[in-house]
Amino acid sequence: MTSSGVTTEPRESGLPRDGQHDFDFAIGRWKFHLRRLRRPLTGSTEWIEFDGESEARPIWGGRANLDTLRVESAETGEVIEGLTLRLYNAETGAWSLYWANAKSGLSLPPTVGSFTADGRGEFYDHEELDGRPILVRYVWSEITPTSAHFEQAFSPDGGVTWETNWITDQTRVSE
Repeated sequence: MTSSGVTTEPRESGLPRDGQHDFDFAIGRWKFHLRRLRRPLTGSTEWIEFDGESEARPIWGGRANLDTLRVESAETGEVIEGLTLRLYNAETGAWSLYWANAKSGLSLPPTVGSFTADGRGEFYDHEELDGRPILVRYVWSEITPTSAHFEQAFSPDGGVTWETNWITDQTRVSE
């Protein structure tokens, strides 16, 4: 594990596992149901629900992809428009995920990680929330040809405890 929390699985050759096609499942159009915790790391248990769509397309021969998202809350009227640029590094076997939204622009640093052989993806970065350092974790799981599950969690204590604050369940839109 690196200082950013990234684990790469070495192949028998000693090189990182080839994960260039790990995000191929995301290519296409998706219906989204999103639950977002209103005030992360405050003890809040109030969730806001959103519905909408996303679309991902490959670039650079599959070594990257661009995913756009638009969801809206029927309860609050809030709209989230965002995009994720995912870049694969063949030398490390890791993906770097760059999130941007229409409200505040690009979020840095990238969230970096990889998938295990069983199809679970974990990605980490260090950020600040309300002036305090936190560890951020993305987890992709339950991936099938027609559905996927994603969770974001924050840790204020270096990964000892985690609070999930963003959950999406995605269903593929038939073409």
